[in-house]
Amino acid sequence: MRLVNSAIRAFFSSREERIKVLLEQPLESQNKWLSYLLDNGSKTTYGKQFGMKNRWSYSKFSIQLPVQNYNSLMPYINRIMQGENNLLWNSRIDWVAKSSGTTQTKSKYIPITEEALKNNNYLAARDSLTFYCHLFPETEMFNGKGITLGGTIHELDGNCKVKCGDVSAILMNNIPVLGDFLKAPNREILLGSNWHEKLQKIAQNTVDENITSLSGVPSWMLLVLKEVLKISGKETINDVWPNLEVYFHGGVAFLPYINEYKEIMNNDRLFYMNMYNASEGFFGFQDQKNSDELLLLTDHGIFYEFISINETGVATDKIIPLSDVELNKVYELVITSLTGLWRYKLGDTIKFTSLNPYRFKITGRTTHFINVFGEELVVDNTDKAIKTACEATNAILNEYTVAPIYANVENSSGGHEWLIEFTQKPDNLENFIETLDRKLKELNSDYEAKRTDDLILKRPQIVIAPNGLFIKWLGEKNKLGGQYKVPRLQNDRKMIEELINMM
Repeated sequence: MRLVNSAIRAFFSSREERIKVLLEQPLESQNKWLSYLLDNGSKTTYGKQFGMKNRWSYSKFSIQLPVQNYNSLMPYINRIMQGENNLLWNSRIDWVAKSSGTTQTKSKYIPITEEALKNNNYLAARDSLTFYCHLFPETEMFNGKGITLGGTIHELDGNCKVKCGDVSAILMNNIPVLGDFLKAPNREILLGSNWHEKLQKIAQNTVDENITSLSGVPSWMLLVLKEVLKISGKETINDVWPNLEVYFHGGVAFLPYINEYKEIMNNDRLFYMNMYNASEGFFGFQDQKNSDELLLLTDHGIFYEFISINETGVATDKIIPLSDVELNKVYELVITSLTGLWRYKLGDTIKFTSLNPYRFKITGRTTHFINVFGEELVVDNTDKAIKTACEATNAILNEYTVAPIYANVENSSGGHEWLIEFTQKPDNLENFIETLDRKLKELNSDYEAKRTDDLILKRPQIVIAPNGLFIKWLGEKNKLGGQYKVPRLQNDRKMIEELINMM
């Protein structure tokens, strides 16, 4: 394996040109891909509908093509799933990625093209390893194997002419067989559809392996790690896999989980590498040791635009290209990609922390906020506040969700009810609530104003959930798997009432 490690490490270390392109030529890359996207789009049903030309300038592109969301593109996607080609993209589409999301349907189905897999997903994965080897030139990661916690292949009704899976399952299903050499366990287990069985089998089949890397959503990876400790009888993951050196994480904010990971890992050498990989594409990864900011992937088959979000959290009419973004302003992400998504509103909001190169942080989703009382709380606020409260009270978080408490005749002020599942409960619940409330006030002036004298908002109410409640709820919703996450913030009480009724 040492020869293999040296050979693979040498390959990634030799890709200095890719590092230069991503760090120094972002706008040139964007112009290149816009031309390519327009050239292919002009040959599609969608492109012909809007008179698309490959020679369009950005100005013409932005004027002629409407901004879309999933619901507006859904008629095209439904036809693609029935086997029609050349609707949104100029090639045959054999796969759709199933994704959760706030739409008029239960699930989203994102078209996946061969070009997108090659020029976005797989290329971005190789580039992330290139940057990792650049940061850690003496890495021994390829001496062992990696656990990639993926999704499943889904059965669609008989009328569908395409195959369907979680995007991670599609990637795993299409990766060359050579890729299996460095993965554990085998592909059959990783693509299993029964999540309870799969998590147990992953743990059983890796506990005695030399695992050097992990990849997956933090909430689901924790379940694997806890099962590994249970099977091995060890106290920490470092006792099981002493050569583990990197965890590639994404899908949900890592901040609420970091304390539990550090405790369960007991490995100060472990590098936590932040990734931004969604069903719609691979958009960014961490490129620095001391910051989890994400480098925007500008040379991976995606053209980016940005919708300004004003101070009250509302999207404006202003849509700009990458060249016009500013530091520390919140934008909603709009993409045009090799999957045939044209000026597609992703629903994620980001804030640039650097313009040379373009680095950013994810601040939330346009659909994930609480604004029942004008408080404008976003996930970034609640993640940071609950992390602070956990640290102040020696608590370890598992999951949480927040819903409004409505004002009524008996209760003149509204509030927020937090349903929290702890791995380790706070040593002082009163202190936890006070710290949580104080931090929210520090982070959000609208929340602070509404909390003045309890006039509009009372202090948070905490309900401690029994262990396993959120997993049970996801199971009943048929949403077990790496692509499904517990919604953090709600503007109604439907979800929290379902959870409380299960307690």
